[in-house]
Amino acid sequence: LGTVTEDVRPDDTAGTLLDRLAEVGAGLLVATMDGLEDGSLRAVPQPADGVSHAPKLTVEDAEVRWALPAHLVDRQVRGCTPAPGAWTTFRGERLKVGAPRTGEPVPDGTPPLAPGALHVSKRAVAVGTGSGPLVLGEVGPHGRRPMAAADWARGMRIGTGERLGDPVA
Repeated sequence: LGTVTEDVRPDDTAGTLLDRLAEVGAGLLVATMDGLEDGSLRAVPQPADGVSHAPKLTVEDAEVRWALPAHLVDRQVRGCTPAPGAWTTFRGERLKVGAPRTGEPVPDGTPPLAPGALHVSKRAVAVGTGSGPLVLGEVGPHGRRPMAAADWARGMRIGTGERLGDPVA
């Protein structure tokens, strides 16, 4: 009875896209109800091409796989934000991971990083992926509110060679 198209923006998370779809969908529902009432709509079968089933994301799906290329790590984190919530481990505890700061260049002087390896600069935290580093946005230490990754790193006093994704103790 009605369709609507919404582009997925590079900085979207599942939450921001859902918010936009809720607004657009509400407008489509009103327009559809009006069209049914005045008889101006006719049902058209949904084409079979392009239809797919997406299972519900689980907590296991949300564990960040740092060995993937940077663009896939970015998509995994954004697709799991806010629920079930992307996560990794650090020093044996879970660490929530917010959307990376895409569009922001990796800080000068960042060395090549192995997947999960961290490089801390004054204002940013870079993490290695399978294809190059990403700049972390917010992180949520276990039992604490999300905070800027740079603030978290200063408080944790991250040492050379430390990495994300080590097995939980």
